[in-house]
Amino acid sequence: MLIIKQHPIEPHPLSLSLSSSDGDTMSGVRHRELLEKGNIDVLSEYILPALEKHHISADALQRHKELIDSLRIVNAPIFQSPYPQNLTTQKGNFAEIFLAEYLGEITEMQLPVYRLRYNPNPNQSMKGDDILMFDLDSTPARIIVGESKFRSTPDKQSVIDIADGLVRSNKAGLPISLMFVAERLFQEDKPELGKKVMNCATLFAANKLEIDYVGLLMSNQNARNAVNTHTSNDLKGLLMISLGLKKPEEMVQQVFERLEESI
Repeated sequence: MLIIKQHPIEPHPLSLSLSSSDGDTMSGVRHRELLEKGNIDVLSEYILPALEKHHISADALQRHKELIDSLRIVNAPIFQSPYPQNLTTQKGNFAEIFLAEYLGEITEMQLPVYRLRYNPNPNQSMKGDDILMFDLDSTPARIIVGESKFRSTPDKQSVIDIADGLVRSNKAGLPISLMFVAERLFQEDKPELGKKVMNCATLFAANKLEIDYVGLLMSNQNARNAVNTHTSNDLKGLLMISLGLKKPEEMVQQVFERLEESI
């Protein structure tokens, strides 16, 4: 079972902006409820640099800015933004990035690759596992598979979709994005880490790999109720997280607008 730490304490921005409580859903699945408690601007400041780094590296962003500046001089069409313009994609990416960052705070797992940097079309959602995080030095080695959903209004189907996606991943065995992560690590000149990720296939075959599953529903302040009511217990060891904000869609729009203004 995945061991998680307590929610961060003040003065951490996640503590200042979100309350946390742990319990079980009606079906007996572990559930951490995160709920906006004010200071939403603090959460925006926390997530803004995370959104940037997940979408584009610092070096690539600098090259992008230089290109845009040169195009402005000659009045040429502006090159496509590295950030999604489509609101649906923005919302999905926000939820995915929040889940990755939050799991980084409450577990010992590491995210070796920012997969959204490799999306050839930023305006479309990227296929594959939303989250693959690793602790390759533990015994046994561990992987987290994460599935995230944004819904302006939480409903039964959104919770079912999260759980079903993770159940499918569990039945498939190895996460479908494992080799994608390994190959990106080789491309990023991190061969030793790439080999460790590839070796997860061997560990899995030898029953020496632990895979944990985490789902996130990001929505309004009723997100917790939907998760509590509609989560199935078809997947042993599942952890569900709900993120309830007063105006979730407005927050997503505002932070992506700030990213665009920084280019």
